[in-house]
Amino acid sequence: MKNGGGSGERTSRSAMVLPGIFFLFLPLLVLSLIPGAGAIWINLPASGTKCVLEEIQPNVVVLADYSVVPENPSHDHPSISAKVTSPYGNTLYQKEKITAGQFAFTTTEAGNYLACFWIDSGDKGTGATVNLDWKIGIAAKDWESVAKKEKIEGVELELRKLEANVQAIRQNLLYLKSR
Repeated sequence: MKNGGGSGERTSRSAMVLPGIFFLFLPLLVLSLIPGAGAIWINLPASGTKCVLEEIQPNVVVLADYSVVPENPSHDHPSISAKVTSPYGNTLYQKEKITAGQFAFTTTEAGNYLACFWIDSGDKGTGATVNLDWKIGIAAKDWESVAKKEKIEGVELELRKLEANVQAIRQNLLYLKSR
């Protein structure tokens, strides 16, 4: 009888552990579905162009900061050019001979948005590394200013962020369903 009760306890404990594990990993699953932010390093060759492509739906805010990462602090780092285009080839942002910058826009059409970087012609002797911090949708939202404006903090602010995440997931699912 003791053995029978012991095996029954194991079954009930494992049945209790599985839902616990599910709720532990549920937030990770939800966050993985949300398009958000991503910082990457791009190694630019001495000649040629490197581009980053992101598929984005319409009416989404996009913010990005980029800068040339100095390989050797004692030397000047090369200047670069940057260009961002819409899925239909419209130029949304273009700058030349810079070492850092940022761009922001709200998408008007669904599709692949392209950000390209290259070394300016006067600095073609060496390659460069560019740090690109690309934020999309709710990841681009300035939560600090929202908290100050609405005088919220702590748990209430986190709940507001979760609500925005849920709305973003819903919008993404509706978009995918309509495709």
